[in-house]
Amino acid sequence: MQEFKHYTVMKHEAVDALNCKSGLIYVDCTLGGGGHSGLILDKISPDGRLIAFDIDQEAIDAASEKLKNYKNLTIVKSSYTNIKQVLKDLNIEKITGGVLFDLGASYHQLTKQERGFSFSKDAPLDMRFDTDSDFSAYDIVNNYTEEQLVKIFSEYGEERFSKRIAKAIVTERKHKKIQTTLELSQIITNSVPRIKTSIHPATRVFQAIRIEVNQELQNVKSTLNDVLDMLDIGAIISVISFHSLEDRIVKQFMKYHSTKCHCSKTDMVCHCPPPKLELVNKKPIMATEEEIRENPPSRSAKLRIAKCIR
Repeated sequence: MQEFKHYTVMKHEAVDALNCKSGLIYVDCTLGGGGHSGLILDKISPDGRLIAFDIDQEAIDAASEKLKNYKNLTIVKSSYTNIKQVLKDLNIEKITGGVLFDLGASYHQLTKQERGFSFSKDAPLDMRFDTDSDFSAYDIVNNYTEEQLVKIFSEYGEERFSKRIAKAIVTERKHKKIQTTLELSQIITNSVPRIKTSIHPATRVFQAIRIEVNQELQNVKSTLNDVLDMLDIGAIISVISFHSLEDRIVKQFMKYHSTKCHCSKTDMVCHCPPPKLELVNKKPIMATEEEIRENPPSRSAKLRIAKCIR
């Protein structure tokens, strides 16, 4: 079995943003390898409590072993989209300290061959974060209509050759089902013009399929709103995103809830409720050059932080 490897992106920046204190309740929505959780636990022990979510059993097993000496940690095998119900079941009414999101796939998921996230390793078309799920990349590639494929490649991958690629996939699967990552990668490569670039032709399409399989953008959007209802005054929300679509959702969410007025210019009187959030950083925090050298994928990470004020 491949060793569980996980690089914790902006570990100190994201956790320092939470201003951790003993005695308060914190939530790590994406446990991963336990890097952020371990640092939070160090800061909030002995009397603080951490609830950590993950749907990847391999991540949970690795993090459980790493963090086994902490008695104030509760690991939940569930999507962070269920945060309201899970905290209710744990008799937690409010997140009194803060909540951390580290969005996107982990290093382990992306590099483990059989998980099917990579176009450079031959594997079944999978891309599920939750291996118990019945819906995978295979279903999208072989069952979505050409129009549906164009839509997700354009929206989630921002792929300029979406129509060509979708058409090529639909043509190819008429002869036989597309089974593997290398098959799909080759179809994509053959259907787009050769352009001098360091980015592999399949990069954006694979990202789009992964986002669709795991409903990443919808999950982020709905969960941020759920979390807002559960934050106590003074609690912090700290979010690391890895691509522009996620970051846009986080930015718009924080901007909307930290703005005093949403009225149109024609309204004579403002009836908007007071803002719920206060921006801690107006511009996103980026990884240091040293971290990017150690872990190149961190170059695309953006950290946004806000504080609950109402």
